[in-house]
Amino acid sequence: MKAEGNGVGMAEKPLLKALSGEEVWPPPAWLMRQAGRYLPEYREVRAKFPDFVTLCTTPEAAAEVTLQPLRRFGMDAAILFSDILILPWALGWGLRFSEGEGPVMPQWGGASDTDLLDNGRCPGRYAPVMETVRRVSGSLAPEQALIGFAGGPFTVACYMVEGGGSRDHAVTRYKAYTDPVGFSGLIEALTEATIAYLAAQIDSGADAVMIFDSWAGVLPPSLFKRYVIEPTRRIVSALRGLGHATPVIGFPRLASSSAATYAQQTGIAGVGLDTSAPISQVRRDLPRAVAIQGNLDPIVLKAGGRALIDEVDGILRQLRGGPAIFNLGHGILPETPVANVDALMTRLRAG
Repeated sequence: MKAEGNGVGMAEKPLLKALSGEEVWPPPAWLMRQAGRYLPEYREVRAKFPDFVTLCTTPEAAAEVTLQPLRRFGMDAAILFSDILILPWALGWGLRFSEGEGPVMPQWGGASDTDLLDNGRCPGRYAPVMETVRRVSGSLAPEQALIGFAGGPFTVACYMVEGGGSRDHAVTRYKAYTDPVGFSGLIEALTEATIAYLAAQIDSGADAVMIFDSWAGVLPPSLFKRYVIEPTRRIVSALRGLGHATPVIGFPRLASSSAATYAQQTGIAGVGLDTSAPISQVRRDLPRAVAIQGNLDPIVLKAGGRALIDEVDGILRQLRGGPAIFNLGHGILPETPVANVDALMTRLRAG
């Protein structure tokens, strides 16, 4: 079975140690959106491209952006620079990013739209992403890991049904209730495509993969089980069935009350917690071998100073006693001072 993508032993990578159930101290650290607009070197690369999708699908540039925060801060892991909506784009669903508006997509209306998704052309369209994975994997230090990722099928479906972002995803939830057969068909199609997409990233060199279910918390328990837990369980199981022992991190954002159940029923190796999640409570309910990842407030990283140090120290105290990965509860804000990220990493290295 395949344990990591780039052939370097798991024992040399702190992130993979944590995801195998070992307590590592100080905990390995990386940050969601660690490659992004807060970095001047990222803005310099981004200015060369007419749109975000072109940047994500240009391997030389995407690899460069992926590696920038590791060069500057020395994180324990790189996360592939891409977007969760690259997968539906690869399936032939329209996608553009509008300045100040976020992603814009055609609105999914029912089963007939699901039939338009083209699995046959998908691998060819996301082939540049795999080349990015190969480039980054070959550029990392032996102790650094590469994390690939995909959006959770429910979260990706939210953007497709809403036609972009939404505050409450009311249209998506309405569809789930009023067209359960059609909506389940969309989730099924996205689940199958996600399995293939993550397997391709692993084959290309990813040491771990993460499933971002950013809107999991908008669902009631019955739909959470059907549209978040079950697709994630299938993805993890299918990757194992393909011979991949590569660890999977799940991030059921805004669903901290269900985090332990999610971990128990999906087979993930690590669970990402959002800012609101009580680490100590989740730890009590979580299987011992599952790593906790989280969960510094991105706002306090932006604020810096004493508040940042106090929050970091508090999270470190809570992470003691089991496998853990230090991260944010959501992505770095674009206005975050670079000096604050440097201060954070310095504090973490001190343990």
